[in-house]
Amino acid sequence: MDENSPLIRKNESNTPIEMKAVCKSSVPLIITFFLQYSLTVVSIFSVGHIGKTELAAVSLAIMTFNVTVSIFNGMATCLDTFCAQAYGAKKYHLVGLYFQKCAAMLLVMSIPIIVLWCFSGSILSLVVEEKELAYLAQRYLRVISMGSPGYIFFETGKRFLQAQGLFNAGQYCLFIVAPINVLLNYVLVWDKTIGIGFIGAPIATAISYWLMSGLLLCYVLFVDGKRCWDGLEIKKSFQGWGPMMKLALNGTAMLLSEFIAFEILTLAAARFGTASLAAQSIVSTMATLFFQVPFGVSVAVSTRMGNHIGGERIDAAQIVNKVAVLFAAILGVVDCLILVCGKSLIANSFTSDREVTRIAEKIIVILGINQLYDCANILFAGCLRGQGRQQIGSKLNLIAYYILAVPLGLTFAFVLKMELVGLWAGLGVGIFTLAVSEAYFVFSSNWDTIALDSKARNSIH
Repeated sequence: MDENSPLIRKNESNTPIEMKAVCKSSVPLIITFFLQYSLTVVSIFSVGHIGKTELAAVSLAIMTFNVTVSIFNGMATCLDTFCAQAYGAKKYHLVGLYFQKCAAMLLVMSIPIIVLWCFSGSILSLVVEEKELAYLAQRYLRVISMGSPGYIFFETGKRFLQAQGLFNAGQYCLFIVAPINVLLNYVLVWDKTIGIGFIGAPIATAISYWLMSGLLLCYVLFVDGKRCWDGLEIKKSFQGWGPMMKLALNGTAMLLSEFIAFEILTLAAARFGTASLAAQSIVSTMATLFFQVPFGVSVAVSTRMGNHIGGERIDAAQIVNKVAVLFAAILGVVDCLILVCGKSLIANSFTSDREVTRIAEKIIVILGINQLYDCANILFAGCLRGQGRQQIGSKLNLIAYYILAVPLGLTFAFVLKMELVGLWAGLGVGIFTLAVSEAYFVFSSNWDTIALDSKARNSIH
């Protein structure tokens, strides 16, 4: 990097300042992710007590929902680049316009997804033997589809505010919505007067999604965030999607590749019997929970880095890279120790079945070891998003998961007879390779090119 480049501005940032900024931003993000995750957990709990058929159906529906809705989440990550860099460049009107463009893009993308949900029964019946489960899951998906616009506005709205340094808005909304969701589930599923059973759960979730986006709008109108809002620009919202779509699709590939790889492992685990499938369910749940913390930090990192790049404070952006490494190391070690040392407590908190806990404890240890480099993978992915280099991340993810992790996992499991241990060992090899590869690209960044790309991105409008 040429230190005398006109694109490179000196700054007074340092590692403690950036550590403090990322810490401060991460806490509300992590709380937001956990509270948002609780919405589907409550749905499973409320329906699970009706019967095992309903529990299986809602689990199948939520798995389908999560896989498809991760397309929205992945595409929305383009705002980690666009909005953050525009705000750093002090082009505040672009922050609002980018939000509108992304929301419009996701609403259009939601049309085929909603159609898929509404007619998913015939597809799901190919996966499960009992057709009743498939069509119950279809009923759930049809109802929850009514909340998808609310979900989209919340996901894009969060990033609109995060780019402005307003990280608390999402958690404030969910502090209100999460308990309302519990109440709605009780009233709509269990209440003897107006409860409607199984179908009440997706109604409660759909209402919650609309409440989340409505409260986020109220936050902008009455608390903070209007600085970057120049009004609704419907015509512009549907124009010039090319650059945004490119980052959005690559962001989706980064997120979806990992998600689908985990689902492949779950399907493969079913081949080893009920005990292995139950153990896989336990470990997958823990993997999802432990993902929330480093992902929250990675969003804070990508936003901070995007702000610095947009403001041409490249020295500060480089410091954020180093901060990401520190957080990756700390979180990786802490997560590993919690999982390895607490493997028995974790397994026994889910079930008292000795065979299931025995298998789960083995896999939890592997999950703990994987955390050492998965935290690095998640944090470096945040750096790449902040730099606007999702294309690199998407290619690395596809290679790591589908050329290494999944084939190796299946080989270890079925050819070497390692079963569930083999599936997770193969996954670990893929994640380790991904973390090392991302680290290389993050620390060999051409900052002049990144700064030029940012200027070009924000000079289009």
